[in-house]
Amino acid sequence: MDVQELEVSVTTAGDVAEAAKQYAAEKVTQLARYTKRPILFAQVRLTLEANPSRERPALAEATLDVNGRPVRAHVAGHDMMEAVDLLEERLRRRLERQAHHGDGERRRSPIPQPGEWRHGDLPTQRPEYFDRPVEEREVVRHKTFALEPMSCDEAAFDLEMLGHDFYLFTELHSGADSVIYHADDGHLELQQATDEPAVSEGTATPIALNRQHPPVLTLAEAEERLDTGHERFVFFVNAETGRGNVIYRRYDGHYGLITPA
Repeated sequence: MDVQELEVSVTTAGDVAEAAKQYAAEKVTQLARYTKRPILFAQVRLTLEANPSRERPALAEATLDVNGRPVRAHVAGHDMMEAVDLLEERLRRRLERQAHHGDGERRRSPIPQPGEWRHGDLPTQRPEYFDRPVEEREVVRHKTFALEPMSCDEAAFDLEMLGHDFYLFTELHSGADSVIYHADDGHLELQQATDEPAVSEGTATPIALNRQHPPVLTLAEAEERLDTGHERFVFFVNAETGRGNVIYRRYDGHYGLITPA
C-alpha cells in the first residue's frame, strides 16, 4: 500500500493540542512501510487526563486493520508527544513481528523469558489504573470474542499481536471456552472451562496448563471476587449462561466484561 493511501482517524479527549493530533497521524501513516500487507484503516485516540496526580496523564491508543487482522497498542506518557512516540514504537514492533512470522508461521510467536516485560515494553509505559471507589464501579464495556475456534498456538499469536493481558477464545480441539494469559513470571498459561483440559505440551509455543477449573459465579459474584482479590482478571463460568466469561479492571477503574458471542 502506498503510504499516502493510509486512512488515519484521530479522536481526542481532554485538552489535546492540534499539533499532537497531526503528529499522531503522521507517525501512524509512516507505519505502512513496516508491513507488506495493506493497512486498511488506522484509528487513534489521544486522551489527556486532567488529574494532576497522574504521573503519565497522556494516553495514546490505536487499532490498525492490517488486511483484516487487528493490531492494537495502548500506552501512557508524561506528555502527549512522548505518548505518540511510544505508541508508534510499540505498533512498529508488532508489525515487524507479524511480518517476520507471516500467516504460515503464526504458531511460532516468540515468548519472553521469565521476568521480562512482554513485547519488550517497559512497565512504566503502561497506563495507570484509576482507583475508583467500589460503589462507583460499573460494567461499561461488554465485548465478545471471535466465533471461530482456534488452536492454543493461534490464540497465543493473537494475544501478542493485540497486546492484551489475556485472550478469551474457543479452543479448537476441546471446544471449551478458554483463556490464555501471561503469568506473573512472564510465561503463558492456559485455563479452560472443561474437566478435560487440552494437553498444551504439543504446542509450538510453550504454554503451561492451569488445571484449576474456573469457578461458577454470577456476574455480581465475579465483580466481588475481582474487588476483594488481587487478580488482574477473573475467568469464570457464568451461572446463568454456563459459558466462560472474563471480567477485568479497566484503566478508568470500571469493569470490562468479555463473553462468548
